[in-house]
Amino acid sequence: MDGWLWCGGRVCLDFTNTLRDRWQVPRETLLEPDDVVRWLNDAGLLTAGDAPTASLRSAVELREAIDRAVLRMADGDLPAPEDITVINEASAAVPRPTLRLVLSGGRLASTTGAHVAETATAGLGLVAQDAIELLLSPEIRRVRICGSERCGLRFVDRSPARNRRWCSMTRCGNRTKVRLHQARSRARG
Repeated sequence: MDGWLWCGGRVCLDFTNTLRDRWQVPRETLLEPDDVVRWLNDAGLLTAGDAPTASLRSAVELREAIDRAVLRMADGDLPAPEDITVINEASAAVPRPTLRLVLSGGRLASTTGAHVAETATAGLGLVAQDAIELLLSPEIRRVRICGSERCGLRFVDRSPARNRRWCSMTRCGNRTKVRLHQARSRARG
């Protein structure tokens, strides 16, 4: 399997991007429970050490619920109640973070511990919490699908002009431009 892609701009979108090539024949990268654990480790959502494996079915169900909810909200619609339920149930698996007092700039403030989990189930809960934050933020209107007909990855468009078309310029933008240039050259020749 090729490596994970981290071009979504949000952990929840990077997680939805574990299903590749959605436009053509979808290619699954989460083939076994250990793949879910590996992804969560690589995303920095699990503490070091052995994490119990996650339910592959639950992980895929969460991924697809997030994808549907995000795309509906990006289009101005509300998510389906069943997708909200799946996201909320996954989010509930994360224990409440411990509040801590810190001195910051000569003032007393609070902070929470790092956002890492000890189990894969709680790690998926962190993904769900990121999805909830995205769904409730104005940034949801900036979620895009890669413009390449061979891709379909999701990402947050943070470009100043809000006109980003590709999941990444190196992955799809340049490939698409080269393909179009070659087609134009063949048509002229």
